[in-house]
Amino acid sequence: MTIDALTFDDRGLIPAVVQQYDTGEVLMVAWMSAESLRLTRETGTTWFWSRSRQKLWNKGATSGNMQQVREILADCDADTLLVKVDSPGPACHTGARSCFFNELD
Repeated sequence: MTIDALTFDDRGLIPAVVQQYDTGEVLMVAWMSAESLRLTRETGTTWFWSRSRQKLWNKGATSGNMQQVREILADCDADTLLVKVDSPGPACHTGARSCFFNELD
């Protein structure tokens, strides 16, 4: 599948679920633009679009916990990505391994 076949929203973004490639652990969900997806594919590390800062960011560039991309898959509707990575450390900005640690009551 090519990038042109993907369905980006009206802001030019597509959601990306980031998963540890060998355990299946869901680490985070972020947004990708066509540019961040291109950079991800070129560099082999994850790049996303920050909606709050309105700019590209390379996950782990500051902390050193760079996510090495193993595989990128699109869902059946081509409107969501699954990015399988090798994440050496915390994926969450809180320092947690995964962003999914708040259990609902």
